Amino acid sequence: MTVQMIQERLNTYSSANIQEEEQALREITQDVILAGLARTEFFKHAEFHGGTCLRIFHGIERFSEDLDFVLKAPNRGFSLEDYLPIALRELTAYGFKFEIVDRSKADKMVKKAFIKDDSIGKLLEFDFIKVNRSMKKIKIKIEVDTNPPLGANSLTRYLTFPFPASVAVHDVPSLFAGKLHALLCREYTKGRDWYDFVWYISQKTEVNYPLLRSQINQTGPWQGDNLEISQEWCFEELLKKVKALDWKTAKREVMPFVRNHERPSLEVWGIDFFSSLIESYLKTRTGLKRV
Repeated sequence: MTVQMIQERLNTYSSANIQEEEQALREITQDVILAGLARTEFFKHAEFHGGTCLRIFHGIERFSEDLDFVLKAPNRGFSLEDYLPIALRELTAYGFKFEIVDRSKADKMVKKAFIKDDSIGKLLEFDFIKVNRSMKKIKIKIEVDTNPPLGANSLTRYLTFPFPASVAVHDVPSLFAGKLHALLCREYTKGRDWYDFVWYISQKTEVNYPLLRSQINQTGPWQGDNLEISQEWCFEELLKKVKALDWKTAKREVMPFVRNHERPSLEVWGIDFFSSLIESYLKTRTGLKRV
């Protein structure tokens, strides 16, 4: 019955090609790992955030890769080994046989591990993947920030697949702050950041500015400058990014993470489109200056 649950979940994706089928299996694996962690003490200490959090709990359409967490309080001694083996052990009932590769370094604030599996695919029926020829090992990266910036707001959200479980997550304004930090401070072009930005703008999401201020002063080009992060400053800097970005690179990076029917929408991406989005968003923020 447990493997059948995974098969039924896979069938709901209605994948159109091998890439979508591989991404569907990856996302199902993320869901299962997250539920496994929720059965440990992990979420007493950590909160879920990032793009995969946005997918699972808020329904954003793009595919995602990693599971990103941040501790509720600084703890350089935190170890994923205290939770992952316990979380993954009972998931063998669902057909998974996970291998954990810990990439954490004692002197690094962000703890990393890779979870790999090449068993579940042999138990499922696919429309496009050929198990003995094109089946790839699933690999999920987990990251935990052990030096959290101040100001995040958290909520409890619930999973029902593959079993009921509760997860501590950042609220949406805090997630938006994290995305703006990435957009302003990331040193390379990541189209997925801009895809997520469109989603936040379309939802007219408020920004958790205290968190964004803490993030910007903690890491990135303005680290240690103790800037007062206002809406005006934030979106002026964002417009600079929009005007300087290589949009062909951005579109190429995000392409594998969106379904075929969404790809034509990427053609509008560019300076005019994102400048217009920012202007429209700012019009909705009553009492705040427009850029």
